[in-house]
Amino acid sequence: MPLIQIKVVAGVLNEGEKSEMIGKVTEAVLSVYGENLRPHTWVMIEDVPSGQWGLGGTGLTTAAVQELRGAVGAR
Repeated sequence: MPLIQIKVVAGVLNEGEKSEMIGKVTEAVLSVYGENLRPHTWVMIEDVPSGQWGLGGTGLTTAAVQELRGAVGAR
């Protein structure tokens, strides 16, 4: 049974975006494992508190990730 764990910085994704991620990740996994495993495929999204995710020696904050999302979306 596949178990997919996704960690994100808290406060960046809303409930709808998390739901969309769960659906799309499930579909990606089932494209490899096969449709019969749908009822046995687990996807868990865990919010990591702002500043408790280190990147390059610095705590990554919710504001920084939201800024990155804006920059990526503006391209």
